[in-house]
Amino acid sequence: MSNLFTRLKDSISADLNDLLDQKEQKNPIAMLNQHLRRCEKEVKRVRELIDRQYLLKDQFIKEYHQSTEMAAKRQHQAEIAQRASETELYTFALKEQEDYAQKAERLKSAYDTTVKQLDQLEQKYAEMKRKLKDMYLKRMELMSRENIANANHRIDQVIQPERAFGQSFSRFEESEMYLEQLEQKVNTNYHQNTIDARIREIERQLEKGNA
Repeated sequence: MSNLFTRLKDSISADLNDLLDQKEQKNPIAMLNQHLRRCEKEVKRVRELIDRQYLLKDQFIKEYHQSTEMAAKRQHQAEIAQRASETELYTFALKEQEDYAQKAERLKSAYDTTVKQLDQLEQKYAEMKRKLKDMYLKRMELMSRENIANANHRIDQVIQPERAFGQSFSRFEESEMYLEQLEQKVNTNYHQNTIDARIREIERQLEKGNA
């Protein structure tokens, strides 16, 4: 049964990959935009984690100072209890002082480690942003090339369709031929009308001369 589910899972995964490949072939820029959006989310998520780490760093140093102050306070109290021969109180204060001192040491170590880690994270985050910026620029280059390719394709369809469709005349050539034919027709009509009007005028003048 497990083998059946495994084969089914692999089959579905393969079908999805095929669909993604087909979509990418049809519109590679759209697929690139999807990849970039995922990268943007990753960069945003990393920024949130770094900001959270800054909060932890501030909390470490705050707790460190509090522990240091408490250790000094208990040390002072232990000295007073010792001078007063308060053995039980002295023992309690000394134990508290040691606990706070150890806690302060751990917090200081955690703080120093966090500072170093934050420096490394900031460097890696800056590198992520640079790579994302580079991908933006590459997308612009690809979009520019795609636009030029589409523009050239449309120009060829209009001016040189024989390259795209094997036609004898381009749309521009057909339009130019139509305009030439129309111009000839208009000119012929113009001359015919002009000649007819001129002949009629001559006939009227001749008729007046014979009268």
